[in-house]
Amino acid sequence: MRVVRRWAARSAGWVSLAGIVGLAPQAWAADYEGSPQVAEFVAEMTRDYGFAGEQLVALFNEVERKQSILDAISRPAERVRPWKEYRPIFITDKRIAGGVAFWRKHEEALARAEREYGVPAQVIVAIIGVETFYGGNTGSFRVMDALSTLGFDYPPRADFFRKELKQFLLLAREQQVDPLSLKGSYAGAMGLPQFMPSSFRAYAVDFDGDGHIDIWNNPVDAIGSVASYFKRHGWAPGEQVVSAAKISGEQAETAISPGLEASTTVGELRSLGWSSQEALRDDLPVTAIRLEGEAGPEYWMGLPNFYVITRYNRSAMYAMAVYQLSEALVKARSAK
Repeated sequence: MRVVRRWAARSAGWVSLAGIVGLAPQAWAADYEGSPQVAEFVAEMTRDYGFAGEQLVALFNEVERKQSILDAISRPAERVRPWKEYRPIFITDKRIAGGVAFWRKHEEALARAEREYGVPAQVIVAIIGVETFYGGNTGSFRVMDALSTLGFDYPPRADFFRKELKQFLLLAREQQVDPLSLKGSYAGAMGLPQFMPSSFRAYAVDFDGDGHIDIWNNPVDAIGSVASYFKRHGWAPGEQVVSAAKISGEQAETAISPGLEASTTVGELRSLGWSSQEALRDDLPVTAIRLEGEAGPEYWMGLPNFYVITRYNRSAMYAMAVYQLSEALVKARSAK
């Protein structure tokens, strides 16, 4: 991450709305030349956040509209894989071995994160492993290009990505980095934990205390930031994530939760024919989950910490993959 203190300092200047609009026809680069949307965005950033308009114009002169990004986000969604096909993508010998190596290399930071935030080291490692294979695949698009392309040229979600572009420029100023130097996914997700800019500003931490938050090249900051995210979303230290369940009776299937939120209790599930492997109190809120496994349907009770994982990615299969990878990491680490 290239530190550019001058860019951040001079971006704090003020240019009037009339000045920005007057500059627009002559100053924009070929990809956004004369764009009223970009002119309006620059005006907003100068008016509301004190950026220097000339510097934003110069910045957008170097931004590139990426058709490959529009193609990727517009591509019809792949069919939803069942759990029996989804799980093998993430629970592999290679990903487990990589996670054990990552854990050992950063054992001190992970232990400190667990002490300070209450989030188990294996869960932090599993998130980074699922998201980017421990930093091996963090994305190759410039974040400025990705968020600008989607914010100005993808109408279905333009508002969302313009908000993220705003957050990105603010974080670049706060962290004193060149916004053109930062890379991420085609959707603008960044670094080892794949934070969107708004998540970065809300939850990322300078875990090594060097004065900058670097989730791209600094695993220590990435570790602390994941732990911070989970704590802020309600992770309960020492509590379980899921409990395997068995069902019986005609009413059992009717209990499957329609969403990810805990919509029932253990006691209510028991009354409908569910039983858990562990002793769980009747008033505990849970999510009733059915997954299509290799050997047939699997039934699980997702506990409050399971829901916290889904706040990272709103998918029951994602949360289950993170959980099972975390358990595999503990087993593999203790075996060596």
